[in-house]
Amino acid sequence: MNNSKFKIVITWVLRAVPALIMLQTLYFKFTGATESVYIFTQIGMEPWGRYLVGTTELIAGVLLFTRWYGLGALIGIGAMAGAVFFHLTSLGIEVQGDGGYLFALALTVLISCAVLVILNLNDIKTKLLSIIK
Repeated sequence: MNNSKFKIVITWVLRAVPALIMLQTLYFKFTGATESVYIFTQIGMEPWGRYLVGTTELIAGVLLFTRWYGLGALIGIGAMAGAVFFHLTSLGIEVQGDGGYLFALALTVLISCAVLVILNLNDIKTKLLSIIK
């Protein structure tokens, strides 16, 4: 596999993994699952924060599957930076006995999106600059 094909495969993995994680967690945020309500109550953002974060993750997840994947990755970075911040400051790594699973998912999305942006910076800059013009 040459470098170009390898980069395409890696780029798609880095798009699909965070998108699927964010889209899968929407069910819990939008249905008011006990875990989500607990988390957003602990950080003082229930229910509006749960809906705002869910909507943000929905937009990021969908964009990651489009030509605007760079924007989706940047939104994903912002959303997951918030999640990691709250895990480290008020929630803890482990939430309600999950063994750190939610924290690991947030880190996976954050790192995947960051690497995606780094690997495709020129393409992302070109696409985002076309929005401004």
